[in-house]
Amino acid sequence: MSDETGTAAAEAAQDAIIEEFAFFGDWTERYQYLIDLGRKLAPFPDDWKTEAHKVHGCQSQVWLAASGDTARLHFAATSDSSIVTGLIALLLRVYSGRSAEAILATEPRFVDSIGLAKHLSPTRSNGLAAMLQTIKHYARATSTD
Repeated sequence: MSDETGTAAAEAAQDAIIEEFAFFGDWTERYQYLIDLGRKLAPFPDDWKTEAHKVHGCQSQVWLAASGDTARLHFAATSDSSIVTGLIALLLRVYSGRSAEAILATEPRFVDSIGLAKHLSPTRSNGLAAMLQTIKHYARATSTD
């Protein structure tokens, strides 16, 4: 397995996220950074905003699409909430472009490390968990094909 699709690359992405968030002194700045990250995501085609791509368990509207195979899965996603779109940007940095094996082996430790777990409302935390579950579901589905 190549380095860029493996667990080491996913861990390096998490380390980079943790480092970036350490620059910000307070949560107002961190939320603004999250929103900015979300704005930089590739556009999500409107015709992908279907029930098949909808992530259930999120208070906001969230759509997530997967492509690729067990060797390398790519994800695209969007939300009608700017903070949730920022959360999506973080998840995609860690999980998109990785192998199914690396996705399943990588726990999102950055969530606790940057203090996100403590600063998200319960509904946003549930939404983050639902998005992660959907990403891991796609990884499991491709690895059993």
